[in-house]
Amino acid sequence: MQRYFIQLAYDGTNYHGWQIQPGPVSVQEVLEQAMSTISRETIHVTGAGRTDTGVHASFFVAHFDAESENLDDQHFTFRLNRFLPPDISVQNIYKVHDKAHARFDATYRTYQYFITKQKNPFSRTFAYHHYRLLDTEKMNEAAQLLFNYSDFTSFSRTGTDIKTGICEIMEAYWTEEPERYILTIKADRFLRNMVRAIVGTMLDIGMGKIEPEGMAHIIEAKDRRAAGPSAAARGLFLVDIGYPEEISQGLSRNPG
Repeated sequence: MQRYFIQLAYDGTNYHGWQIQPGPVSVQEVLEQAMSTISRETIHVTGAGRTDTGVHASFFVAHFDAESENLDDQHFTFRLNRFLPPDISVQNIYKVHDKAHARFDATYRTYQYFITKQKNPFSRTFAYHHYRLLDTEKMNEAAQLLFNYSDFTSFSRTGTDIKTGICEIMEAYWTEEPERYILTIKADRFLRNMVRAIVGTMLDIGMGKIEPEGMAHIIEAKDRRAAGPSAAARGLFLVDIGYPEEISQGLSRNPG
């Protein structure tokens, strides 16, 4: 069996997240069906993580094993993209060693959250429109406090079977453009709903409902009820995943 890494991007609007589950369709399910059909063998893919319902990925990585040793051929990628729906695109497939793992070998994940200042019908599925202007200086003060902590249970979806709320946040900052705000956040791992809960809390800070130092009290509470409501899924994108050099050589950081 040959192990491959596959890089893809998807619009999560019509999917119940990445991972296969009973009921609504997932990105993983559609990808596996397409790959199995084109390759004429049963293929199961293992993703670098899971994204929630409605969340997008401009950069996603998975691995799979196959009997065929030529699935890294560009012709296979071309046929696969023709078979897949328009909201899923495969950028590259390449061979890796048989122990390489898309999830466990990942060293970091980077997300971005997009907020528009004005209602825009052309970005309604890829950004959240906020009705008030935000104070990004205060939001960045709060973002800096994230580096002082490692337990982010307060931002984890309740009822999940997580073993630990420990994460190492490597970057967290807001940038403001003429028409939008963007949060960039990078960590070794993320809890379910974590980024959206952080964004929802920071919106309260940006509107002056909570002072920036209130972020510390929220984190220390280790209670989801202490944080703000989750921001809408449509504004969230997974934009990068890091890997050791020996298995990242086939990844494109500018998939287009």
